[in-house]
Amino acid sequence: MSAAPTLPQPTFDPVAAYPEMGRVRSALAAMDWAGVRALIDGAPDPVARTMLIRFAATVPGAEQFLQDVLARDPDDSVAGAVLGGHLVDVGWKIRSGLRAQYVSAEQFSTFHGYLRRAEQILIDAAARNPADVSVWCQRLVSARGLELGLSEVRRRYDRLAEHEPHHLPAQSQLLQSLCPKWSGSWEQMHAFAGECMLAAPKGAHNAVLVVTGHLERWLDDDGQGVAYLATSRARNEIYEAATRSVWDPGFRHDYGWVAVRNTFAMAFSLIGDSRAAAAQFAALDRFGSEDPWHYLGDPAEEFVRRRALAYGKGGAR
Repeated sequence: MSAAPTLPQPTFDPVAAYPEMGRVRSALAAMDWAGVRALIDGAPDPVARTMLIRFAATVPGAEQFLQDVLARDPDDSVAGAVLGGHLVDVGWKIRSGLRAQYVSAEQFSTFHGYLRRAEQILIDAAARNPADVSVWCQRLVSARGLELGLSEVRRRYDRLAEHEPHHLPAQSQLLQSLCPKWSGSWEQMHAFAGECMLAAPKGAHNAVLVVTGHLERWLDDDGQGVAYLATSRARNEIYEAATRSVWDPGFRHDYGWVAVRNTFAMAFSLIGDSRAAAAQFAALDRFGSEDPWHYLGDPAEEFVRRRALAYGKGGAR
């Protein structure tokens, strides 16, 4: 009997799946703003453009250069979105992803300072370029961090949705704000996720919001998460979401596909559907995403462990 083929080690660098991100990072590190703009302006759709901008915002040490770019051209909404997003990213790393009761007063103070600076930049960028959805998407993150309230978050999302009603990065941000941990409710969160799924075309990525919502509830359910995912509602809605996205022939590997398939892989693994989980791992090959695997522990370890479990229980390779 021949040995089973060696499975590839997962990579969690988004550049592996989306090479344009690597080129954006190199151009920004080289302080080549024309090169950055050419890559971002050449994005195939608004979701890709937003993802490139959000990735650029994570490049370390770019703050002064971005400030200079924006000072030279205050109407450059890409510079505003990247700089605002950069300040949000730095601030959020200081705050950490812990629940509020585990974050120190000093962390909160520094975090809010960065977000207030980002807000001023993003407010100006939105005023100058009100149709730029990437600016509004960043403003959803800053609004949540500054705890400006659901009505303000909704207002910002509605402004964005006027231009892009199926913008998954923005919908994902609003979904977070609708969770109880950010003063929303499960009812609001599930309703929003379902609305987005049904409004989007079949085969679109948006149905993943339904799964993300159930994973958020699983995570928050005080030790009862496994029992929650075993409920008929959770299972049925996860399967419905798969039918409208990753199981639909129209599902495409556009920007964002890696996180979508990883989310379904984790959900299928948690509900014990090894065959369905294995199919997602096979489609992913070596491409992992930290979200949502970090909910279970080390993302790479969990990806490898859950993949082996899925294949070991009869799932196809």
